[in-house]
Amino acid sequence: MNIQIDKELLTILPHVKIGINHYTKITVSESPQMLKGRLQLFQEQLYFELDTKPLTEFANIQEWRVVWKALGADPNRYRPSVESLFRRIKKQEFLQSVHTAVDLNTFFSLQYEIPIGIYDLAKIVGDIQLTQGNEDDSYDGLNGRPNSLNRLLLLKDDYSPFGSPYVDSVRTAVTAETTEAIQIFFIRPSMDTTEALQLLQASGKMFTSMSGGEAESFVLHAGQTSIALENDQA
Repeated sequence: MNIQIDKELLTILPHVKIGINHYTKITVSESPQMLKGRLQLFQEQLYFELDTKPLTEFANIQEWRVVWKALGADPNRYRPSVESLFRRIKKQEFLQSVHTAVDLNTFFSLQYEIPIGIYDLAKIVGDIQLTQGNEDDSYDGLNGRPNSLNRLLLLKDDYSPFGSPYVDSVRTAVTAETTEAIQIFFIRPSMDTTEALQLLQASGKMFTSMSGGEAESFVLHAGQTSIALENDQA
């Protein structure tokens, strides 16, 4: 499996980056109480911070809104997923536990203030590309409705789009049956690759401490636009 950044995308977003954590031999299960408690506490702390700090003062969120504008998308209509999470917490609509993979994905997204998606590799067809969506790109999302990906950043395989910093698709969702997954970190363009790799490795270590298995970490950017991934599903 190859994962690559569309070179045409780099003409619009020359500093675009994605982080990749490839997990193998994992077990997805009910989250331990420690993770449930940590996620709940983090949301409560963020709620109190949001009571006095406007979303406009979170630099990471604002940077993603700038990305949306560069692509020609309206960030007020298609909010990056991390901003949507923050807005839910501001309204005290705290996210409930789902399972280890989703809970850790949510925790990392809140901690690093970036959109992150996790996908079941058994449900991905062929190669993966990060590109810009067009008016024909859409899918049924985890938000419970059809979503247009026109002008948005998206991930697609040889079958169709399946992920985005906006919302992910139902098709590639991780479940209790998942044993191999890929987690995509939509890194802030301003973050350097060394810092990004450290972030990925720390997250991968925490993920495998909860779900077992092994993790590999990669960063794609203008200087390295693709990798060949050896996956168990091949």
